[in-house]
Amino acid sequence: MAEGVRAAKQDGPSALRLEGVCKAFGALRAVDGVMLEVWPGERRAVIGPNGAGKTTLFNCITGEFPINEGKVLLFGRDVTGLPAHRRVALGLGRTFQITNVFPGLKVEENVFLAAQGLEKIKLNFFRSIPRQGEIRDRACMALERAGLLAKRHAITKELSHGEQRQLEIALALALQPKLLMLDEPAAGLSAAERATMADLVNSLPRDLTILLIEHDMDLALGLADRVTCLHYGRVIADDSPKGIAANKEVQSCYLGVGKHA
Repeated sequence: MAEGVRAAKQDGPSALRLEGVCKAFGALRAVDGVMLEVWPGERRAVIGPNGAGKTTLFNCITGEFPINEGKVLLFGRDVTGLPAHRRVALGLGRTFQITNVFPGLKVEENVFLAAQGLEKIKLNFFRSIPRQGEIRDRACMALERAGLLAKRHAITKELSHGEQRQLEIALALALQPKLLMLDEPAAGLSAAERATMADLVNSLPRDLTILLIEHDMDLALGLADRVTCLHYGRVIADDSPKGIAANKEVQSCYLGVGKHA
């Protein structure tokens, strides 16, 4: 783990803390007593087989789903009862497993609309993109960090699938998050596109805390400082990438016995 992450543990509250979080759908406990702590500047991966509860856990953290038990703390503040937009205002940004953009708009228009989310006047579709100003600067910075500044005038539907995934990250970055949550950022990408995505995530500022779900194990283990493995909604392992790769219980439920040995 990076030195800055270790120092943050001594200087202030964690970026994210989950205390016994449970989410049930009828008799099914999709998230079952999850305890998790992510420190400022840390890059944490959440892995697990299909149905492990990873995306449900994300939805509990962001406020998309109300939880049945437990607490969610964001930078030391209890946000358990706050709606999703209030959590965004406190520094939470998120991408989705399924690409969520406006395909008929220009790339820069998508990001400009996202950047407006921090303003008092929000989602004004009739407001033209200014030639200068704080919102434009924020949008251009997000596009540059996502590797799409050169494509800012392109129509979004003309982007490749990989570029649309990059655009989703730009949308989240335009909100200037302190904690960025990435839900399978490499889903459906080719090997070359996955490498581009890995470079993108690695290039993000180290003071930006990242929590990601990823099924590409090489990508997840390569990007994370620490990895949490879920199985049937419960945490079965929480360790360094090397420790997770060697964990027999993780191997048996997800990686396949002997993989990454």
